[in-house]
Amino acid sequence: MAIGIGALGITIDPYAAFNFSVEINGLIVGGFTEVSGLQSQIEVEEYKEGGENNFTHKLPGRTVYSENLVLKRGLTDIEALWRWYQDVAKGIIKRRNGTIYLLDQRGLPAMWWDFRQAYPVKWSGPEFKSDSATVAFETVELVHQGIVKPTASSATSTVRGIAGIVTRSL
Repeated sequence: MAIGIGALGITIDPYAAFNFSVEINGLIVGGFTEVSGLQSQIEVEEYKEGGENNFTHKLPGRTVYSENLVLKRGLTDIEALWRWYQDVAKGIIKRRNGTIYLLDQRGLPAMWWDFRQAYPVKWSGPEFKSDSATVAFETVELVHQGIVKPTASSATSTVRGIAGIVTRSL
């Protein structure tokens, strides 16, 4: 599905959701097959004004991150996520910052979102089935204190978009 731009007939194709990477504390922590929970929501507070019965004022409240970040990957010999989870289970809480990068066709960051002060609260290991030849997966859920799309990410997206339009119109 391509998105049209103006009367020029130029289209910009959306990025593929399968091309991404995850960095935690400055290290790429493995090839993940799935990331979910990248969402936030603004709570709405209702205010009923005395004498005004036709409507209720709806005012923006706080921003909440109702979902944990869920990272899923093929199980390997690198046990960084397991050790981090085990530390938390022992009461050793190490909050870490991270970034989820959406990559372009060349594997370069097209845009990204930062999550702050995260630590694991759930780990799931693989399901073993003797009649299956699927990959063994581990899943870790992270609580966090917010998701932001940095200015540099937005600026990169804008520049890439403009460059794409100029290149396609030449």
